[in-house]
Amino acid sequence: MKLKTSYFYTLRENSKDEESVSGNLLTRSGMIKKSSSGVYMYLPLGYKVMKNIEKVIREEMENINAGELLMPALIPEEVYESTGRKEVFGSGMFTLKDRFDKRYCLAPTHEELFTYAAASKVKSYKDLPFSIYQIQDKFRDEPRSRYGLIRVREFLMKDAYSFDMDEKGLDNSYNEMYNAYKKIFTRLGIDYKIVKSDTGAMGGMLSEEFQAITDIGEDKLIICDECGYAANSEVAKCNLITEKDEEVIKIRELIKTPNFKTIEEVSNFLGEDKEKFVKTLIYNIDDKFYAVLVRGDMAVNEAKLKKLLNAYEVRLATEEEVEEITGSKLGFVGPIGIDIPVILDNEIMNMKNFIVGANKIDYHYKNVNLEDFNYLLVDDIRCITQKDCCPNCGKSLVFKNGIEIGNTFKLGTKYSEKLGLYYLNKENDSLPVWMGCYGIGIGRCMAAVVEQNNDDKGIIWPMEIAPFKVAIVVVNTDDDAQMDAANYLYENLRKMGISTILDDRQERVGIKFNDMDLIGIPIRITVGNKIKDQIVEIKQRKKEEFDDVSLYDVLSKVEDIMDGE
Repeated sequence: MKLKTSYFYTLRENSKDEESVSGNLLTRSGMIKKSSSGVYMYLPLGYKVMKNIEKVIREEMENINAGELLMPALIPEEVYESTGRKEVFGSGMFTLKDRFDKRYCLAPTHEELFTYAAASKVKSYKDLPFSIYQIQDKFRDEPRSRYGLIRVREFLMKDAYSFDMDEKGLDNSYNEMYNAYKKIFTRLGIDYKIVKSDTGAMGGMLSEEFQAITDIGEDKLIICDECGYAANSEVAKCNLITEKDEEVIKIRELIKTPNFKTIEEVSNFLGEDKEKFVKTLIYNIDDKFYAVLVRGDMAVNEAKLKKLLNAYEVRLATEEEVEEITGSKLGFVGPIGIDIPVILDNEIMNMKNFIVGANKIDYHYKNVNLEDFNYLLVDDIRCITQKDCCPNCGKSLVFKNGIEIGNTFKLGTKYSEKLGLYYLNKENDSLPVWMGCYGIGIGRCMAAVVEQNNDDKGIIWPMEIAPFKVAIVVVNTDDDAQMDAANYLYENLRKMGISTILDDRQERVGIKFNDMDLIGIPIRITVGNKIKDQIVEIKQRKKEEFDDVSLYDVLSKVEDIMDGE
């Protein structure tokens, strides 16, 4: 690529509408350009990075004999109705009608279509196992697109599916794909952790996430460095305190708490610790209301609540709904006498003489005990905190932020049973196929690499996925000797299969250096005045120092650097 006659530009100033380091640097380096909220163009350099990431993925998929195909992005809406997932995705799904008034959607995911494709092949046990995958656009109507490529409305995803006779076969396929993913993310140069996660809209038996560790990450990861426990905060187990409160049960009191609504306010007013409070939150869960109780200093984990009730949608009740249900106002809600099902967090089972709202404006109850109200369910429904210890070994936990770059699911027979994907075993019995699902967000991988590999000059691409491996910078393009040497290196590097940029623009050399640093090319060769002595400079992007190298040793020097990577 010779820059003088190529589509190439960089921006000197930071992007005003990019919140993340990666979004800003990818925009400034001319790799991506926002076309609308959560939708980006991939420009030539960014597209090359994308293709290099895809190349790594395809190589590792080929190593485990997964076959590549391509599904449509435009899908009839009834496909998702058949598995009940239209309701799961809800307003997150882009929908449209054709000229015949038939409803379609832009695919948010492809489990159903892969199941249909598998059914064309699978008739008996002899047709199993196998794995297939695609690299295809997905569309989700994110309510708040943000952080550049990290949370977008249109994104490129690699999704793979395995098909097996039984759970043992699924375990084998899952482990094979799991190990392939580890190789992929290692080759991409990403610092990642694998954590247990919620199965969410995909459903199934098990879900694990590959999380790139970075401060900008929206996911909270809970990690134990002692035993290796790792989980997304949505599913991280909270320790069950088995020690019961030894207090003597007291008589319940109705006490006036004028204008004091929050736990903080009532705690200060009564001179009681927040741990003596139980807060009651009213939730609308699949159009049914529940009172959800956690200790006053804790928060409800809505993902756990959703899983507990096998629900599609969980939301807090509105202020008007709370008043209609309780006859009171927010801040004074409690479980006593309430006419909706009550769900308790485990921790409350060991509490005595706690404080709750009285469902009466300006009043709370003191010395409340479990005998004072009815409850439907008890479970771990709170968010884990830094006060908690590891649920496996009891040691301290580490909290980190992560970007979900990949996920793996054991779907089991959820989709095969619903969509009729069965096979005949050796005894001629008809049995459902066992499925696994495996995804990688390609744009997110690009963003994660940049978040983890940058400095004040710009991006530092790992060699494997850099848009070009080498940049040749000519100090003075009017100097024939410099241009001849630069063209010699350019042509020979390309013959060796090494992707190379020749910066032959008529710009100041400082601008050229800044641009090559910004776009993150791993190796820079500078052809300047030393060429009269057949010397050029070689500098690696991730190092400060440079080496003077004979023009005729440059090719072997570049090979040595690349081999060292």
